[in-house]
Amino acid sequence: MRRQLVLDTETTGLNARNGDRIIEIGCVELINRKLTGNNYHRYINPERDSEEGALAVHGLTTEFLSDKPKFAEIAEEFCAYIKGAEIIIHNAPFDIGFLNAEFARLNLPAITDYCPEVIDTLVQAKELHPGKRNSLDALCARYEISNSHRKLHGALLDAELLADVFLAMSRGQNSFEIDITEDDTPAVQEVVAFDAPVGEIAVQMASDAELEEHEKLLAGLDKQIKDKCIWHVVL
Repeated sequence: MRRQLVLDTETTGLNARNGDRIIEIGCVELINRKLTGNNYHRYINPERDSEEGALAVHGLTTEFLSDKPKFAEIAEEFCAYIKGAEIIIHNAPFDIGFLNAEFARLNLPAITDYCPEVIDTLVQAKELHPGKRNSLDALCARYEISNSHRKLHGALLDAELLADVFLAMSRGQNSFEIDITEDDTPAVQEVVAFDAPVGEIAVQMASDAELEEHEKLLAGLDKQIKDKCIWHVVL
């Protein structure tokens, strides 16, 4: 079982070293690349005001956060939730820096002690799309993931969008156009007839659950090509 957590944070400002704090954490769980719904979301009282620029981005006021738990109060449950998972973050050094600063205040080890592997989708995106804009909004547009409901940044909402982007970006094949050269043409092989009587051939039918998963896959392919994929046409 491969457990991955797509993680995002909102903060009071841009610099953890200058005392800026985390005010929101959102995580979306994937197991074997499937969304489970076992997500994690907490607002946090940072015990300080947000900078004006940061407030304009996330809209979480000091008044709204004043009755929320402090990081020390959610640290144990958060560490238990993330333990052993791969962490997927867009621009990982930013969020990791803030999380490690919060952990250090509580004399806790760094986040990599809980989650040894961190995947940075910004690094992946730059490798796949060099010279292009690779913000979360730009990637949503590129992979046709709707973010029209995203008026302000929110940790859980952004983690949900990033999960969709990560799954699309790491699918491995974004197009079914395959260039075949003459040298690539496979040799014609002899067809061996199967002589068994039809009545003796075992036919394994797909289960309802397998058919449902197959339909979901085809629907995803339809969305990518903005048309019915060949398997839907045949069906």
